[in-house]
Amino acid sequence: MDYRRVPGGMLVQEADTINEESLPMNPVTQRAPTPDESEDLKFAWRAVKHIKSNAIVLVKDKTLLGMGAGQPNRVVSVFLSKEKAGPKAKGSVMASDAMFPFPDSVEQAAEAGVTAIIQPGGSLRDEESIKSSR
Repeated sequence: MDYRRVPGGMLVQEADTINEESLPMNPVTQRAPTPDESEDLKFAWRAVKHIKSNAIVLVKDKTLLGMGAGQPNRVVSVFLSKEKAGPKAKGSVMASDAMFPFPDSVEQAAEAGVTAIIQPGGSLRDEESIKSSR
């Protein structure tokens, strides 16, 4: 268990011990990730869980190219990731530490040339984000 003090109480949660090799990847788009993209997605997932809230990472060839975190919204984190990655963003994959509440982050990633995204899902608007990636 992981214990954290917060104002007025304590947060107790299970530690994230999921092995990326056994990570259940359930593609929800028409195109499934290639084997190379799948490996980069696993690497990106491992990296993004260690970054502060609203975390976004861009990865290619198991190299972190761009990162955005701690922002008021996910769109700004995607923007910062793209800026850091520059032209290398084209052909990269993206990981998000949480679901996308709106499709704007997915659309922004597609504009940068991101080819695959891993995220936990769970938004009431997941279908909108999935449709925008087609």
